[in-house]
Amino acid sequence: MENKIKTFRDLYSWQEGHKLVLLVYKVTKTFPKNETLALVDQIVRAVVSITSNIAEGFGRRGIKEKIQFYYLAQSSLSEVQNQLIIAKDVNYVDEQLFNEIWEQTVTVHKLLTGLIKSLKNI
Repeated sequence: MENKIKTFRDLYSWQEGHKLVLLVYKVTKTFPKNETLALVDQIVRAVVSITSNIAEGFGRRGIKEKIQFYYLAQSSLSEVQNQLIIAKDVNYVDEQLFNEIWEQTVTVHKLLTGLIKSLKNI
């Protein structure tokens, strides 16, 4: 039996991106309250943008449009990676947790790259 992709939730890139969203939400709850309107707001908006762009790209009909949204997801992912580095460097995230979340960002990046590449080959 084939596993057909029927909704954006069936995409591995979305599934792994959603895991990243949950990790970021969990870790940002431990950030100082004075960061709520600064780093927390930025990183949460960026991480949510990843899966939102994957979902929106999935809903587009044209391949070029799909690819454009998947590239936007990658851009948001880069933003999250930058903000994670900042959070680690100001000691809001310890090294072990940083590495766990970082590995998840790498996974999502690889999946998005594969998704884009597969669409370019159609």
